[in-house]
Amino acid sequence: MENKETKRKTTTSWQVKARYNAKMYASVGVQLPKELVARFKEKCAAEGVSQSQVIRGFIEKYLEE
Repeated sequence: MENKETKRKTTTSWQVKARYNAKMYASVGVQLPKELVARFKEKCAAEGVSQSQVIRGFIEKYLEE
């Protein structure tokens, strides 16, 4: 039986990911009625799309106008 060298499993620490996200991304906050948010979340789940994907699409479309 051969003794295979095991690759070391590495993971990116959450601190590294947080630094990258802070450098590359910004957030947009909005207060909306709970019913509207619930309907939005339900529709996103039903269509299999992420909420951020939908919002990003709306923002990109708005900026093209």
